[in-house]
Amino acid sequence: MVALCLAMKGLACTNLIVGKGASADGSVMITYSADDYGSFGYLHFYPAGHHKAGEMRALYDYETNNYLGEIPEAEYTYGVIGQINDQQLSIMETTFGGREELADSTGLFDYGSLMYVTLQRAKNAREAIDVWTKLVETYGYRSEGESITIADPNEVWVLEMIGKGPGRKGAVWVACRLPDDCITGHANQSRITTFPLKDKKNCLYSKDVISFAREKGYFSGKDKDFSFRDAYAPNDFGARRICEARVWSFFNRSAAGMDRYLPYVLGKDDNAEEMPWCIRPDRPVSLNDLKQAMRDHFEGTPMEMTSDLGAGPYEAPYRPTPLYYEVDGKKYFNERPISTQQTAVTYLAQLRSWLPNHIGGVLWVGFDDANMVPYAPVYCCSTLCPGAYSEKTADPFTFSLKSAYWIQNALSNFVYPRYSQLFPEVQRGRDTLDREFETMVADADKEAAAMSEEEAVKHLTGFTSRAAGLMMDRWRGLFERIIVKYNDMTEKPEVDGQYKRTVGGDHVPVIRPGYPERYRKVIVGTTGDRYLAPSK
Repeated sequence: MVALCLAMKGLACTNLIVGKGASADGSVMITYSADDYGSFGYLHFYPAGHHKAGEMRALYDYETNNYLGEIPEAEYTYGVIGQINDQQLSIMETTFGGREELADSTGLFDYGSLMYVTLQRAKNAREAIDVWTKLVETYGYRSEGESITIADPNEVWVLEMIGKGPGRKGAVWVACRLPDDCITGHANQSRITTFPLKDKKNCLYSKDVISFAREKGYFSGKDKDFSFRDAYAPNDFGARRICEARVWSFFNRSAAGMDRYLPYVLGKDDNAEEMPWCIRPDRPVSLNDLKQAMRDHFEGTPMEMTSDLGAGPYEAPYRPTPLYYEVDGKKYFNERPISTQQTAVTYLAQLRSWLPNHIGGVLWVGFDDANMVPYAPVYCCSTLCPGAYSEKTADPFTFSLKSAYWIQNALSNFVYPRYSQLFPEVQRGRDTLDREFETMVADADKEAAAMSEEEAVKHLTGFTSRAAGLMMDRWRGLFERIIVKYNDMTEKPEVDGQYKRTVGGDHVPVIRPGYPERYRKVIVGTTGDRYLAPSK
């Protein structure tokens, strides 16, 4: 049986991917929103180091933190902060699930352990693919089907992998290189279909990826017609509407003519033309373009989320989960955009080949729904993790005003119920910080370039911590402002940024906006004369 776009936890993450020839500044850029209800957002941090013979490395499940086992440590491991290492290698993922019978709970490596161990042991994308696949072959693979983005300053690969089922150690996989002038993405559905069998420069795969599918009865045609997705994660309505639609939204922002694929991503036409694996954007994709793509809610498309009753009185582009629900025995669904409230942490890795590794790699991070937070810069060479981003500061059960995750979620959750009224304040604060941080990084690049590597690493580590501190100060201040200004469903009037006061310094009458006009009409339309006031 096929796990259709996976179970609820798998209807989660999104990766958007930009080749160096498709970006505005020549950088490789990849993104990741880690979207799993209940998860706590923080940066994994592993300092670089030398290790003695016989030293072991413990493995813990990425989603449960349960101990899995241990493997021999590498002689030297690169420094890792979040989803990037100090060599400008970045690895991100989304889960597609695929065929349920191919999961193997006896494997030692889950996808999360693979990400961080590989980041510690590889210095570029091709080396990472080799490390990743050999670890799986040696120790086994316990996760479901995964799409993995592996990028360095010069190239990006997407690796798709699924296990072989209980009693069969290892996995079948294929990895395709993104053309430099293209963009792509994946969002919880396998996207690699047919692939070149004799182009090792741009395509790598396990020797049994086709023969195993034949053995299991998933494929019976000619090798040249083999499709990884069709064999291991066949498409269905959920795969297209809930998953592929997110990739389409990125393509739609980047190139004209994407309407031709709407019948495919709307999910109800099984014969619709499929989207290509990658496209060439109409114009180069900037850092800010990619941030905005991560904030997408299908605005301006047939899937937009603010015009029906589900948006509530304040036209919020969010829906409470689960994705599917029943009414009178019929099954319905909610749209699933890129930007979603359950995001624990969102990343954007910017990898710049024209700079030394310790300066060139910047991981831009936010600790909630990308729409609701700024992206703060973290240099890949950082030898300390800012306290605001550390799991030592707070956890899923412990609130702290010193935690980026909790202060950003506190503000977001205050805003969601009155989105159209309060979000403009968040948007202004978010975009202002985004612009400031981009300017600050440009200055920090220049300062670090004039230093020795040792001095630069120390300087950029300090910069990363200062940027985190600035973000925390601004976001706490914005949280306080919004609570004060919009307390009790009202609004304190302002003039030139100052609250209006009486001569004696007290507050003047607050603004009581009530429901927006459109929603008032909905109330009257559904209640008739119940609330009709007498004319006299």
